[in-house]
Amino acid sequence: MSALRAATFERSVTLELDPVPAPALLDEESRAWLRDLRAVGPARDAAVGRLHALLVRAARFEASRRRGSMPFVREEELQEIAFEAADDALLSILAKLDDFRGASRFTTWAYKFALLEAAVKLRKRAWQGREIPLDDEAWSAFSTADLGPARSAVQSELVAAVQIGIAALTPHQRRVLLALAVNGVAIDVLADRLGTTRGALYKTLHDARRHLRAHLAERGFDTDTAVEEGL
Repeated sequence: MSALRAATFERSVTLELDPVPAPALLDEESRAWLRDLRAVGPARDAAVGRLHALLVRAARFEASRRRGSMPFVREEELQEIAFEAADDALLSILAKLDDFRGASRFTTWAYKFALLEAAVKLRKRAWQGREIPLDDEAWSAFSTADLGPARSAVQSELVAAVQIGIAALTPHQRRVLLALAVNGVAIDVLADRLGTTRGALYKTLHDARRHLRAHLAERGFDTDTAVEEGL
């Protein structure tokens, strides 16, 4: 094998063994972040400290944004939640540095981790100690009682059909559908209460809605209208 062919073969093998696709052209600041966070010693420690400070600011921003809906939570506790969110976001970012592809600045990418972590923790705190109706009979509260006299007979029939459709779901589908779509329970909170994952709940909710829409369509109802009515 010639030297040229050998070099070409070696390069092709190296590329095939590389599990990380080539990143997009990174801006200078993002390259500096990645370089310092992948370093060892004081350079990495300083970068981690700067990153954590950024994440704390992001988490505090999210806590401040939700402050009005959580008047029962003390300011000190909100700050604690923000710090916990920043800590968890930092660990996630350090574990996923290779996932950063440069579609945005590194700081923008990292900022979103803290926003998400803070939002999840704050939603859980908002529902802490609150009862979530999960019994199989809770669906019966979904009735036409709130329909005023101006509502048409067709709308009343639609609600009645939805009641029947909900009753035909499995008990688990009913619980998930009513908790998420009717009672407004945060999906993170419901996942904790039921000992499952967000992904599993999303699938259950999708399946329940699909069955409910099919049930309504079989009875001649416009499913788009049902969605507009909040059903």
